[in-house]
Amino acid sequence: MFKAIQKNGLTLALFACATTGVVAITQYLTADRIQAQQEAQLKATLNQVIPLSAHDNDLTQSCTLVRHPLLGTDQAMPAYIATLNGQPSAIAIESIAPDGYSGAIKLITGVDLDGKVLATRVLQHNETPGLGDKIDIRISDWISSFSGKTVTETNRANWKVRKDGGDFDQFTGATITPRAVVKAVRNTVDYVNQHQAQLIAQPRQCEE
Repeated sequence: MFKAIQKNGLTLALFACATTGVVAITQYLTADRIQAQQEAQLKATLNQVIPLSAHDNDLTQSCTLVRHPLLGTDQAMPAYIATLNGQPSAIAIESIAPDGYSGAIKLITGVDLDGKVLATRVLQHNETPGLGDKIDIRISDWISSFSGKTVTETNRANWKVRKDGGDFDQFTGATITPRAVVKAVRNTVDYVNQHQAQLIAQPRQCEE
């Protein structure tokens, strides 16, 4: 009986080792593919917020990290510097809307050197399906309402949802989510306008 127990234990141990090995090999073989997919998705998103007509460099290789309260977090956020014919042309920067209905909303906004929003996209959110998730370009085109907008002292009051007296539509049954996004995009544009020269001059390195 003891020998049988030993045999079963050895079999289980060998099975566990084999399973662990298979998992490790699978992770190793798929890691590069996953990374390539993530990089392709990032590049596609960057090309949405800074169109190809506005840059000719690889934005993923032109990145710097920045910290500022206007970006909605105390964490370092990536900023991507676009160039066209060797000259700076726009900046895409990630930011956080910390006060979404279901938690923080991660955004990326492209801004040209005149302070005009080229486009904004939502990178990550947990908003309610059918309500707050309309901030996602795959669900509705609401997020496109930022394109072409600027933030100035004369129009600052317009950077609110209509319910609050501003220019941006809210969603039926969901005002908190668009309100949070409008505020975050406005703050992001403010940050870019205030720190444009610093952003352009910073070393290109997206690792701390």
